[in-house]
Amino acid sequence: MKEKVVYWITGSQTLYGADVLEHVAQHSEEMANYVNERMPVTVKYLTTCKSSDEIVAAVKQVNADDNCIGIITWCHTFSPAKMWIKGLSMLQKPMCHFATQYNEKLPYDTIDMDFMNENQAAHGDREFGYIVSRLRKDNKVIVGYFKDEEALKELAAWCKVAAGYAFSKTVKVCRFSDNMRDVAVTEGDKVEAHIGFGWQVDYYPIGDLVEYIEKVTDKEVDAMMAEYAEKYTMGTKRIDVVREQAKYEIAIDKFCKDKGGYIGIVDHFGALHGLNQLPGLAIQDLQSKGYGFGAEGDWKIAALGAIMQYMAGQKGTGLMEDYTYDLADGLCLGAHMLEVSPQFAATKPEIQVHPLGIGGKSDPARLVFEGISAPEAVAVSMIDMGDRMRLIVQKIELVKYPHKMPNLPVGGLMWKYKPNFKEGVAAWIYAGGAHHTVVSSEVTVQQMRDLADMWGIECVVIDENTEINQFKKELMWSDVIWKRK
Repeated sequence: MKEKVVYWITGSQTLYGADVLEHVAQHSEEMANYVNERMPVTVKYLTTCKSSDEIVAAVKQVNADDNCIGIITWCHTFSPAKMWIKGLSMLQKPMCHFATQYNEKLPYDTIDMDFMNENQAAHGDREFGYIVSRLRKDNKVIVGYFKDEEALKELAAWCKVAAGYAFSKTVKVCRFSDNMRDVAVTEGDKVEAHIGFGWQVDYYPIGDLVEYIEKVTDKEVDAMMAEYAEKYTMGTKRIDVVREQAKYEIAIDKFCKDKGGYIGIVDHFGALHGLNQLPGLAIQDLQSKGYGFGAEGDWKIAALGAIMQYMAGQKGTGLMEDYTYDLADGLCLGAHMLEVSPQFAATKPEIQVHPLGIGGKSDPARLVFEGISAPEAVAVSMIDMGDRMRLIVQKIELVKYPHKMPNLPVGGLMWKYKPNFKEGVAAWIYAGGAHHTVVSSEVTVQQMRDLADMWGIECVVIDENTEINQFKKELMWSDVIWKRK
């Protein structure tokens, strides 16, 4: 992500003279450089703005820079806010208002009016905040000293979201099937997703992929098998079955790259004519390399998975499905029939071959493993409410399997719902959450809130503070509000 840029823009004015402005510029550059060393992206001081024309010029530069994913604003001195109106109205990138200042403590023994006038960010932040609010401009506010670890952690998290938002505009999803018949929640308005999120969702007949599979060479398969041997334990003697999955992976990867850089993949077990197996190991390994995957035609999850993986640095993130409960202990076993990402593996995954009683294909190879533990994780679903998209984010705790499951032939996760099992499950159902999710042990609830804000869509959060009756009221109020937008 370091190739992505967030520009630091400082607000000031000419009232206090050239010396003050020189100090403002020096302080701003020093602060931006300090912050940059601790960010996942590159933070650069751009300029100190003192007029509407200067702000417009800065915003034009920001909008035109393809590597720029957002701006950090800060008001060192008092910055009259009417001069920000035209520029902010033109801004096309996410904005974070860093309510900070150059000095951490006041120089009590020496403070005078000169110091007060030069260091009045507390004053300027409020003027700036008013105009942002008046313009109804989405804005992330972070408060704290610029060297404070907590403030920097919050800023770094926002930078990852801004990068994910920029990445979202480039996402292309390749569909090798339509949605599973009679399933409702995986449907959605692909045109609206293209308009609102930048997602390009395209269909290709499975026969087009079969042609690619038929052209994969033994040499290419040998190289992929060597890659598998490094990453995974070979737990089967049916090597021919594993080699078939290697062919699928090579072909899918080539196809997606050749057709314009697809980073999301969608298939459906009932619509894969010409394939001997359902893609299992192939899809799992592709997810480990950054591809998002949606099962049974679920293109929203494929796109969301790619974005969240990007934000997570391809760690602990991928397709998941609430599969079955342990009602006695209040646990959920999450899995899928084949395609759980090895990013979730707590131990070295094992390649196994087992029958699959769905899809009408031969026994597929897949990775089998027990999932990771994490005290805080998220399960995320995106659903089409007809008049808007709703992002549902639930905080969960990933836990170890309480018992061995030697006959479970898939990778899986076990988790506890927040705030508890009964209210966590009920809240998800009340919100209309899908059975397919993207689970991540790296991305936070707040980051998903921030991403939803950047997209301008509804975000419903289920966490330790959720109370069902109040939650139902919030859903009702949200429905009224969003119908008026």
